[in-house]
Amino acid sequence: MTTERTIIHADMDAFYASVEQRDNPELRGKPVIVGGSPESRGVVSAASYEAREFGVHSAMPTAHAKRRCPHAVFLPVRMEKYQDVSRQIRRVFEQFTPLIEPLALDEAFMDITGSLRLLGSPREIGWKIKHKVKEQTELIVSIGVAPNKFLAKLASDLSKPDGLLEVAEAEKLEFLGKLEVGRLWGVGKKTAKVLEEFGIRTVEQLRRVPVDVLKRRIGNVAEHLSQLAHGEDSRHVVPDHEAKSIGSECTFSSNIASMEQLEPVALAHSEDVAARVRSCGLTAKTVTLKVKFADFTLTTRSTTLDAATDRTDIIATTAIGLLHNHDKLTGRSVRLLGVSVSQLSSQGERQLSLFGSEEDTKRRDLDRAVDQIRKEMGKDKIKRGRLL
Repeated sequence: MTTERTIIHADMDAFYASVEQRDNPELRGKPVIVGGSPESRGVVSAASYEAREFGVHSAMPTAHAKRRCPHAVFLPVRMEKYQDVSRQIRRVFEQFTPLIEPLALDEAFMDITGSLRLLGSPREIGWKIKHKVKEQTELIVSIGVAPNKFLAKLASDLSKPDGLLEVAEAEKLEFLGKLEVGRLWGVGKKTAKVLEEFGIRTVEQLRRVPVDVLKRRIGNVAEHLSQLAHGEDSRHVVPDHEAKSIGSECTFSSNIASMEQLEPVALAHSEDVAARVRSCGLTAKTVTLKVKFADFTLTTRSTTLDAATDRTDIIATTAIGLLHNHDKLTGRSVRLLGVSVSQLSSQGERQLSLFGSEEDTKRRDLDRAVDQIRKEMGKDKIKRGRLL
């Protein structure tokens, strides 16, 4: 029996051009084309939506783009800048799942199956990602949510710009039915022409044709297209590397200097992180406290445990200890506080706790009971006394 997955495809809207408009407010609302001078033999790397209205698109020669949109602002590619922003966006994604498969600087797949019981419904998580990206980068991301990668990518494409579209398992055939067959991966101009000659213009029409009949027309790709037409895609999200860390952080609306106020925040972040570690079937060995001061100075303090853990109390006690022992906190106001864990491994590799196996079992049972209550009744239905 295959476990149903929940996949998100996140795609930044007009990424390079949007970064340029963000960094130079005078460009907002104007057609912006990134890719160099129209006098050069270069191609368009990105075009703002204002430029797209004139038929400008990526990979078009800049000279052609100039003819279509003569009043556009042409800018050189600032790849280092876009890479920096992409890393910022990646850090946002990592707050929701460690299972991230980047496709380019501006798009990625995420498997959020293990995050649902902690962070909410697929749609809620999608909106949270959109909000966080906007909050931290001032940029817009479009989101597709679906049971597989193909449908998630298609949903994000159809939600642009600045949208969120969810395709549920029960709705996928209806969703696909009226779309042009060219929306299926693997259908290029040549294949589309052959299918049209056969009377197939929509996905629903393709779905009705037996695979062996399709094979005689378009060859071995027929089986692949038939699967997509039925909304089937068995590929998993494959992270570009094993998850390095799981973290939670927040920026305060006003700076905080009181340890009395900072400690509950560290505890709340620790609870969030520990729950996400458990939901992913992982344990962690290193705990890190992140502090950004009012002057924007950023510091981190870490400690490595004797044994990997997924227990809330151990992660929280360690994080709060790092907070109290921070050598630069005295007399300074804090703008941001965060807790993260790293050196992640599967729960099967977990060693016995220093507190003894019986105590360890009780604590872990308690954590799982809390996780279950929050899953069934909501995250705010049960709190630690220190957070009330």
